[in-house]
Amino acid sequence: MGAPTLLRLATAGSVDDGKSTLVGRLLHDSKSVLADQLDAVERVSRDRGLAHADLALLTDGLRAEREQGITIDVAYRYFATADRSFILADCPGHVQYTRNTVTGASTADAVVLLVDARKGVLEQTRRHLAVAALLRVPHVVVAVNKIDLVGFDADVYARVSADLAAVASDLGLPDLRTVPVSALEGDNVVDRSTRTDWYAGPSLLEVLETLPVAEDPGTEELRFPVQLTLRPQDAARDAAHREYRGYAGQIAAGVVRVGDEVVVLPSGRRTTVAGIDTADGELTEAFAPMSVALRLADDIDVARGDLIAAAAQAPEPTRDLVATLCWLSDVPLSKKSRMLLKHTTRTTRTVVGAVDGVLDLDSVQVVPGDDLQLNDIGRVRLRTAEPIVAEPYARHRRTGAFLLIDSQSGQTLAAGMIGDPLAGKAEHADDWDI
Repeated sequence: MGAPTLLRLATAGSVDDGKSTLVGRLLHDSKSVLADQLDAVERVSRDRGLAHADLALLTDGLRAEREQGITIDVAYRYFATADRSFILADCPGHVQYTRNTVTGASTADAVVLLVDARKGVLEQTRRHLAVAALLRVPHVVVAVNKIDLVGFDADVYARVSADLAAVASDLGLPDLRTVPVSALEGDNVVDRSTRTDWYAGPSLLEVLETLPVAEDPGTEELRFPVQLTLRPQDAARDAAHREYRGYAGQIAAGVVRVGDEVVVLPSGRRTTVAGIDTADGELTEAFAPMSVALRLADDIDVARGDLIAAAAQAPEPTRDLVATLCWLSDVPLSKKSRMLLKHTTRTTRTVVGAVDGVLDLDSVQVVPGDDLQLNDIGRVRLRTAEPIVAEPYARHRRTGAFLLIDSQSGQTLAAGMIGDPLAGKAEHADDWDI
């Protein structure tokens, strides 16, 4: 039997849906909690006058979170079963911390979303589902929590599941599954419950253990953002008496092999891969998400922010973008707003040409709007000062994502997902004045 596969998952949910308790229960019942950790939780719970251990304390590590009873930061947890290893990003539920949910879900293979069975689908539920859809998270598993507080009623679960399915269909989520759970009492979290005999499906952990993992990187084209040029002064020279020159970074997509023809973008210069180096020695091939240094057969001017891509089907650099933004700033975004755009390893100035619309979380439709307010999700048009190698996010999650940053404070203003390229030059682009 091979090594367990790795699944990256993120949790999300509204305030008081019991998310921290669910994560704590998942860790506790899967025997992923050390004895001294559990002793500390039981001691604090007794001091608070609780009859049972408050498993939320296993995840709410910040003092401010414990005092307020809410999660305000992304906390990463690591646990494993016999079948799979997990990296869990425990994201906050409060609307004020939507930015943290975006951060946690951006690299996730699956999102576990909590819904209170008594409350059903809320605005924040729709927002989290919209974020999962925009970030192209492959799988969403909804834990319909506190099923014990509605008497394990099958009709309540069916109604909430139907509402969730309708929202998921409107958003185009490819895979949404629901599980009735009681995080407090452990029903259907790790072990199947006898109190939900009307539910014939797997427990939450069983779902997570069987979700398909990411696709083989060999099915994607090479995308290698250059992070650093390596030219050590004491490096040995090759047979042609050339000094060592390597280009370091993390492979964002695909596979690279010695001898492959590649193109350096945005310059468009073509060459072949002469060598692949790592700290442990040379390789004949490497694949995403490995960090390597590539040596090229020709002396080409390559710098941080450039992209080395497979010569076949190479993307076209552009300055004009249509994108979907999760706006994360208190200062509204409007036409002609100026900021920095960080795409892979390149940072350049950008300006907003237009705000095309805002996602209405009730109808799950894009409606007209002139600006984006805090936590809004909307569609905008941008123009950059320098060309970037932009690809639709639906095709490449790594090269289709970007951040908008305040040029003065360095604060992250938005997470962006690139849409289909604009047909020709954007309207009135010459007037955008970057």
